[in-house]
Amino acid sequence: MQKMTLKIPYLAAISLFPAMTTAWASDPTPVTAPVATPPAPDASALYQTHCAACHSDDRFGMMGPALLPENLERLKRKDAAATIRDGRVATQMPAFADQLSEADINALVDFIYTPPAKPPLWTDQDITASRVVNADALKLPAKPVFSADPKNLFVVVEAGDHHVSVLDGDKLEPIHRFASRYALHGGPKFTADGRFVYFASRDGWITKYDLWNLTVVAEVRAGINTRNLAVSSDGKWVMVGNYLPKTLVLLDAKDLALKRVYDVKDEAGTLSRVSAVYDAAPRQSFVVALKDVPQIWEISYDPKAEPIYKGYVHDYKMGEGVAAPGPFTPRVTVLDTTLDDFYFDPSYNRVLGASRDGKAEVIDLRVRRKIADLDLGGMPHLGSGITFDYQGHPVMATTDLKAAKVTVIDMQDWKKVADIPVNGTGFFLRSHDKTPYMWVDSMMDPKFRDTLQIIDKTTLKVVGSVTPAPGKTSAHVEFTRDGKYALVSLSEKDGAIVVYDAATFKEVKRLPMVKPVGKYNVWNKTTRDRGTSH
Repeated sequence: MQKMTLKIPYLAAISLFPAMTTAWASDPTPVTAPVATPPAPDASALYQTHCAACHSDDRFGMMGPALLPENLERLKRKDAAATIRDGRVATQMPAFADQLSEADINALVDFIYTPPAKPPLWTDQDITASRVVNADALKLPAKPVFSADPKNLFVVVEAGDHHVSVLDGDKLEPIHRFASRYALHGGPKFTADGRFVYFASRDGWITKYDLWNLTVVAEVRAGINTRNLAVSSDGKWVMVGNYLPKTLVLLDAKDLALKRVYDVKDEAGTLSRVSAVYDAAPRQSFVVALKDVPQIWEISYDPKAEPIYKGYVHDYKMGEGVAAPGPFTPRVTVLDTTLDDFYFDPSYNRVLGASRDGKAEVIDLRVRRKIADLDLGGMPHLGSGITFDYQGHPVMATTDLKAAKVTVIDMQDWKKVADIPVNGTGFFLRSHDKTPYMWVDSMMDPKFRDTLQIIDKTTLKVVGSVTPAPGKTSAHVEFTRDGKYALVSLSEKDGAIVVYDAATFKEVKRLPMVKPVGKYNVWNKTTRDRGTSH
């Protein structure tokens, strides 16, 4: 058969196959011009426009806190975004929702959580330049301007709007309230007579406050990211431990004038953050745990301190028989592990320390070495430990940040006495020499954060509980001077200090507060009651 070829004119082909030509002529996926991707927000420019005036060009903080990763480690990114978007109630932080897009806000969040290209510095000159002194306050008489017992005052830190309330511990009523620096941290410290209290903020501001005259005496910025402070037992010195820069700062307690900055480093020059600094009153010294180097430093403020021998001291190594100045010179104890926090035995000659991985040990400051390991496990929170007598032995009890238990350790042989099961992981443990009970929160546990349990110190058994507000966080107990009442923080924006009868566990009254966190009784702190932290 002969093959035939059908020839169709081009125009005829179009008419013969209309469906095909229509489909060809109108592509179901029309070609459109590419949509331009909006440029990514310039976070640095946004910061300079909207943030630098309060937080400084270098993010070190001024009127507002420092905006650096080290300062924001406890703030979730979503909460940081919410703060930029909605502002912060009762502070000078405005809302930017009407000025910034979500992309802008997210870019700013990424920016402030990114380390700056140039490592932040805070020099001696910066510290000195930041100091502000209320000259009139230095001349005020040593006499309270109120009728309340000055030794039974409470200082309450209200984190919700960055204020401090002063409570009358007898009437259980507020007598004064004042604005504080942003994010107070580490617990306030008192002079022995209870007149002055010193606060440290997370972003390095140290405030001296006259409780008797209800006024600020002086302020200075000792660092960019501060861990805590300690006040010497003679009331002459303040020592500040910093994460950033990695320094210890010695201040004159009278007016917060700078006296010395210690670069915290080991013999090889490895710099370290400061985990904690506390006053060891009987030894007339500050004791310092280092976070990045396995060492404890002891710095004496006793003007009669003996010169020390051996051991690395700052920038030089001391040989056998070579003396160094006694006061204000670090004496170093080398450890097996770094310590995140520590606690003293009643003599203050021994330090009970724990690392983040649960290793715990006892260090004798007299012989400058470890003398025992502690069977604690988990992640003990020794900073809130307490001591009491159990079956004729002095014991220490501590909460655990990873396990639902309170661990009790014999302070003579350093053996574990008991693990007391509790509802959930807790942060604070408190008691008083005049109460047979210790109170523990479970604020770290989402399920049990609303309830505190009460443990009998004689039987080591849970004998009661309180729930100030179901579903809301309750934590941090502190007792009145006489141990009769236990004050609990209902730590919410619409929170309160809830007062309980320490014998019956019945609620007595509520004092409205804005997210109260810690509360500190002058008598318990200055007498170093065994039931509270020091």
